[in-house]
Amino acid sequence: MNLVLDTGNTSTKAAIFDNAILIKKERLLSSDPETISHFTEGHAIDKAIISSVVRDPSAILNFLKAEVRKVHLLTWRSHYPFKIEYDTPGTLGTDRLAAAAGALVRHPGRDILVIDAGSALTVDLVAGGAYCGGSISPGLSMRFRALHEYTGRLPLVMPSGKFSFPGKSTEDAIAGGVMTGIVYEINEYIRTFGKRHKKLITVITGGDGEMIASHTVRVIYHYPDLVAEGLNYLLDTNA
Repeated sequence: MNLVLDTGNTSTKAAIFDNAILIKKERLLSSDPETISHFTEGHAIDKAIISSVVRDPSAILNFLKAEVRKVHLLTWRSHYPFKIEYDTPGTLGTDRLAAAAGALVRHPGRDILVIDAGSALTVDLVAGGAYCGGSISPGLSMRFRALHEYTGRLPLVMPSGKFSFPGKSTEDAIAGGVMTGIVYEINEYIRTFGKRHKKLITVITGGDGEMIASHTVRVIYHYPDLVAEGLNYLLDTNA
């Protein structure tokens, strides 16, 4: 079985795969050896992969190397199903590369716009067999927090799929402004890149992916476990 660890800005997303079948997943507040051991208890882990964008993975890496037969730390130098056309690949988040790989597993040979709606909103283009780069902007929760923390009187509004536009109250105006703004942003990305790539498809993942996709006017494929699926594929490819 394969163990997949995706350490992001706020937590570690852990998953166990039996070949390509996801059999267990959990969001962990810590990636220390005790927490990982508890998560994998009862499962014979043969291979493991770690993607980390913010934390030093050396402790869990050393632990896994002592417990698991094959361990791979994902970097931009790992083997991918595409070329990386990025001027500073060493600064590129491996979660973005994993999502792009997962999208190609789902849609082989296609030109794909890959959206990850998590702490940050990332939009990446995979086209012509290459990872072409993308954009990073604040995610939903970050936008709501910014309005509250950088103003004197605006309340903190929680992300929700329910709002009116134009808003009839301050809370509704904030909810509608943030949600409508991010949906307009995504729709324009799709329209712009769709002009250049006529058969472009769009996929979305991340904690806010389903909520955002339900408000877009264009067809978006929602895959909640896209990064984990990509990491599982990359583990088998690089092991």
